[in-house]
Amino acid sequence: MDLKNLQQQIDFIKEIDKVKYIQRKTKLFNSDRNENDAEHSWHLAMMAIILAEHSNEPIDILKVVKMVLIHDIVEIDAGDTFIYDTQKNHTNTDEERLAAKRIFGLLPQKQAEGLIEIWEEFEAGLTHEAKFARAMDRLEPLLQNTSNNGGTWNEFDIKYSKVYDKKKIIDEGSRTIWDFAEKLIDESVEKGILKK
Repeated sequence: MDLKNLQQQIDFIKEIDKVKYIQRKTKLFNSDRNENDAEHSWHLAMMAIILAEHSNEPIDILKVVKMVLIHDIVEIDAGDTFIYDTQKNHTNTDEERLAAKRIFGLLPQKQAEGLIEIWEEFEAGLTHEAKFARAMDRLEPLLQNTSNNGGTWNEFDIKYSKVYDKKKIIDEGSRTIWDFAEKLIDESVEKGILKK
């Protein structure tokens, strides 16, 4: 038994508990309570499993689940950037890369390298798995905002064009889900919960 590896793994497990304390701007379905990153990641994993048949291409669902479970771990150090933030760009940053190296670096080297590789793949968004994982990441807040009568769209005065622009990436992972999402966006305008 390799006790050094076990201790590193336990240290990592303790460290990622902090994900539960990272508050997101979006709120739970039909609720006024903000979602945390752990809830978000779990929900994406379940969505990926349930919706996998709608992927544009065949995917390794275990890899997608890994991606969505670890994609926001870097926010322990880098913080959560609101997708509609006008001050800070919602793209991979040097700050997030440093966070990935530090946090995943708590693990034994081989595991650390494997998780960093999966995280990088998600961030790059080029593989079928990454495209589908990113589609899930953009779909969940859309479902939340529509269930909350506009939720963060109204709270932060987010307009249709911004929502459409940020959500159209769903199409890269699933045309079927994008068709559904596009209808939700249009219906939100018709209901008055998303302003043109």
